[in-house]
Amino acid sequence: MTTGFRDDVRTLLEEDSVRSTVADIAAYPPGTEVALLDVYRRLGERGWLAPGWPVEYGGLGLGAVENAIVTEELTRAGIPDDVHVLCVDLVGMFLLHAGTAEQKARHLPALARGERLATVLFSEPEAGSDLAALRTTARRDGTGWRLRGSKIYNLKSQYGDFALCAARTTDSPVAMHGITLFLLPLRAPGVHIEPVPGMANDRFNLVVIDDVRLDDADVVGEPDNGWQLLNDMLQLERTGIDFHAKARRLLDQTIDRAAGQGLLDDPEWAGRLAELDATLRAGHALAWEQVHALAGGRPDPVTSAMAKWYTSEQIRPILTAGTELAGLGAALSAWDGTTGDDGTWEAALRMGPSHRLASGTSEVMLFLIATNGLGLL
Repeated sequence: MTTGFRDDVRTLLEEDSVRSTVADIAAYPPGTEVALLDVYRRLGERGWLAPGWPVEYGGLGLGAVENAIVTEELTRAGIPDDVHVLCVDLVGMFLLHAGTAEQKARHLPALARGERLATVLFSEPEAGSDLAALRTTARRDGTGWRLRGSKIYNLKSQYGDFALCAARTTDSPVAMHGITLFLLPLRAPGVHIEPVPGMANDRFNLVVIDDVRLDDADVVGEPDNGWQLLNDMLQLERTGIDFHAKARRLLDQTIDRAAGQGLLDDPEWAGRLAELDATLRAGHALAWEQVHALAGGRPDPVTSAMAKWYTSEQIRPILTAGTELAGLGAALSAWDGTTGDDGTWEAALRMGPSHRLASGTSEVMLFLIATNGLGLL
């Protein structure tokens, strides 16, 4: 089933219309981004955007393996995966595992069809990796809640329909206690979205939440139990599949560039590229080990942290090697009409540091390994 499914997805993503879209995106100047692409809707029509979800919610009733295949194939094809990660891998999976029946019925089918866009509001100006330090509050207001605070470094909020938002509902001497997750409509009165300068093509946003009222029906999971839910669910994101797929695409481009320069017969370059390839193959095996653990209901926070750390750290040496091969041309962006790759390498250089930050920083992953895995601290 999995081989045939991968072939079907790859065939769709190799169609001329999809390749034309990818070429157009690659030629966009820095600072230009896309939201819901037609290819997402085409995948969604077939149940392929979220194949692991139940049929009634727009999936195929398959599992984590097929979800990972879609992630790999989207990245292999050069299709931006931010929307897929946000809508399916994050918000959708939170709702699938912790949402009410009404929340699932209201939101999941449209996400699975590629018709609506959701994002996450976790990080704050004073609380990045340390989510327990968040200051956004949600206070009781009759049968509902009043939310106030600011969220930063979130993606696609300017296009999004709603967001999964973490807020403090109870003050407690234990910082991890008292956090609750809410579904926040991003077009509600009191939600203000402003751009934040960054290096990537996709802009970061500052979202100011000014006295927005939500109902109990907008709470995901139990009140005050958001920290545990976040820790449980973020394990599902940290397979490393997406980071490996991006690293593989970059290494394949680097190998092609070396071949074009006749360097595959050079012992130094051949050995260097072979080492990078072997490292990626090991990362691929580790990432798929996490996928199969999820499929078997055996997720492990330590090995998932290992997979995320190992696969995301592989980007830097690949970018270094590719840049050495490309020379000054690696710095040419899509604004320059003479770049040979539509500025994709320059964009990869700008995005490079983000891989060590997204889905938990490398330092946090190493801390989890040291404490939970090795018992060192």
